[in-house]
Amino acid sequence: MLKTTIAAVVAAAALLQSPFALAEKTVAITQIVEHPALDAVRKGVKDELAANGYEEGKNLKWIYESAQGNGATAAQIARKFAGIGPDVIVAIATPSAQTVAAAARDLPIVFSAVTDPLGAKLVKNMDHPGGNITGVSDLTPIDKHMALVKRVVPKARKLGVLFNPGEANSVTLVELVKKYAPQHGMEVVEASATKSSEVLAAARSLVGRADVIYVPT
Repeated sequence: MLKTTIAAVVAAAALLQSPFALAEKTVAITQIVEHPALDAVRKGVKDELAANGYEEGKNLKWIYESAQGNGATAAQIARKFAGIGPDVIVAIATPSAQTVAAAARDLPIVFSAVTDPLGAKLVKNMDHPGGNITGVSDLTPIDKHMALVKRVVPKARKLGVLFNPGEANSVTLVELVKKYAPQHGMEVVEASATKSSEVLAAARSLVGRADVIYVPT
């Protein structure tokens, strides 16, 4: 997450550069939900902008809104920001990035905390994203995760996986787990939950069907 934060900050700072040194800039931040890991990205952006001479109340207008985990709210925020027309929009997490990409096609966008930018249709190429959007992926090495699971639970044969079939990051991670788990002698047993109220039931459904439960981010 630290690398993700730093990279997102650098990208945002680069987009803010202009021939007019330290001219007032407007940065709009949209975040799908408040969570320590996502909050750290937001804080990193603000801290790095300050380190580059942009301070809120002086030459930086800082606009922040959280969708509180609601996709419809994320879309509303995206449309609102598109209407405001800030110098850059920073979208934290895949749902927020997708709504901003759809609503603000002519504004600079930087995304972070996105696992699969290609799968989420945010960019066409990881090396050359093109268009008005750039950012970083927080994809972790799933193969090593599977190796760790096997090391911790050597006798594990069935790996239970909780995921959200309606969330692009979650689907991508499950597909990677299904790719690498067999290489470590484990069969994947899926349990889906589309909202937080379904997670407990999904987890309970794995009892007796899985030797260990893996929960992707």
